[in-house]
Amino acid sequence: MDLKIVEERKNPLLKRTEYRFEMSHPTASTPKRDEVRQVLATQLKVPKERIIVERMHAKFGTPMSVGEASAYTTKDAALATEREHILIRNGLKEKAKPATPGAASEAPAAPTPTEAPAAEKAPAEKPAKAEKAEKAEAPAAAAKPEKHAKGEKAEKAEKTDAPAKADKPAKADKSPAKGD
Repeated sequence: MDLKIVEERKNPLLKRTEYRFEMSHPTASTPKRDEVRQVLATQLKVPKERIIVERMHAKFGTPMSVGEASAYTTKDAALATEREHILIRNGLKEKAKPATPGAASEAPAAPTPTEAPAAEKAPAEKPAKAEKAEKAEAPAAAAKPEKHAKGEKAEKAEKTDAPAKADKPAKADKSPAKGD
């Protein structure tokens, strides 16, 4: 695997040096991002943790890959500047795992003595709230008319008393008579 740096550009505002590179890999498949970071680190004499490979593209039909990488002055500058998914791809940050529903129920296993009386009062309050909600729903349901199975277009046609398409007269046949 032979790595050649095509372009080097300093970027002092972001505290990094940006590189474009070409890599030849005639006997192997496209190298992994971690392998490229290792080769760049040895060639640039920079610790691997400060090298970020932004992108790599394999050229179709040839054993060549081109890409872009950055060498930061500090690891903190890299973590502050680079996007999260690029840091995850380069192995500097781990992907956030979604919380599982079972894990949340395991943490509060037993209620404390001060929470026990509050838990006893809560069930007594819930039925009272449910009764109030049912009473509020009953007048609201009576005020709204029920919708029928008819679509909106059918209801509009009934309101306007317009004739339906079936009521239109059929067009006259304009074909010439064959018996003449």
